Amino acid sequence: MIYFDNAATSFPKPGSVIRATNDCIKRYCGNPGRSSHALSNKSAEMIYSAREAVADLLGGVEPEGVVFTYNATYALNLAIKSFVDSDCHIITSDFEHNSVIRPIEALKKRYKIDLSFFADEREIESLIRNETTGIICTLGSNVTGDSFDLKRLSDIAKKNNLFLIVDASQTIGHRNIDLINAPCDVLCAPGHKALFGIQGSGFAVFKNLDRKIGLVEGGSGSDSERKDMPPLLPEGYEAGTLATPVIVSLQSGIKYIKDIGLDNIQNKLDCLIDAMYERLTSLSSAKVYKRGNGIISFNLGDLPSSAVAYELDRLGICTRAGLHCAPSVHRRLGTLKQGTVRISFSYFNSLRQIDSFYKAIRSIEKMLL
Repeated sequence: MIYFDNAATSFPKPGSVIRATNDCIKRYCGNPGRSSHALSNKSAEMIYSAREAVADLLGGVEPEGVVFTYNATYALNLAIKSFVDSDCHIITSDFEHNSVIRPIEALKKRYKIDLSFFADEREIESLIRNETTGIICTLGSNVTGDSFDLKRLSDIAKKNNLFLIVDASQTIGHRNIDLINAPCDVLCAPGHKALFGIQGSGFAVFKNLDRKIGLVEGGSGSDSERKDMPPLLPEGYEAGTLATPVIVSLQSGIKYIKDIGLDNIQNKLDCLIDAMYERLTSLSSAKVYKRGNGIISFNLGDLPSSAVAYELDRLGICTRAGLHCAPSVHRRLGTLKQGTVRISFSYFNSLRQIDSFYKAIRSIEKMLL
């Protein structure tokens, strides 16, 4: 089997991640922060170490600002619904995933929210109005690999006194992100993609440690006499028992990529993307769209993307077809009905796999067209 669907979830996981997760489940998986016995204390220590690992990966921000969630979608809901609490104007991009668009649309039922869209950071300042409160933006498209510069976004937000929430789902673990030199109010990311954690891992990194509006309330393991959630992070946003094995897997995944080096990972992904682009563009029927961050999307003629992905799967190659939960990107590409076949790489993919894919896609082209 060849796995080219890493933008959804990375596979396989490093052996070190599997071992660390298993070790947690077998040896010390007590309830973190809820008891005073050794297993609970060990779990709490490992969770704080994971906060430190995330904080260090992002340039050395405050570990207490790292709030663990189930995935990037939950993190984005938490961030957006914490900052958007009144009528306002928000600026976002044409490349957003539904995990950004749908929370905003849900808030429109409560507040009067006007949205403006940009395709280039240079357009943002021309969209700012008196009632503009913030920018919510992906750092990398999950369809085309188009990316935005965090430093430029950060400078625009600071200059115009706007909040900035960024979705790093397709960039974290592929390139360096420095929240010290390019701060944002919240960075949201999954742990199960390029960071090699298992599914169920994600986080939101808040610059300000004071709790705003949350999504859920419940036990926090501290300040139990209060009727509301604790006022400071991370406990103020982490209601209920944390998923210790999942968070341990994320910490181990971060250690793995730091041992390899982000520059080495990025260089390999660029090499794989260039090789795949060269092979796809040699096909007479292929429509190849933009590429970057380990992602490249294409179609074969007018064939439904799902039909091509089905044939690839039949030949043992895992890709993803359709709209990828990002319809606005497909409106730009003109692929709203057809969708695209998306290939997304991880550090574990190889040029040999690309050669095998090329043979398979050529046979599919001959068979279906």
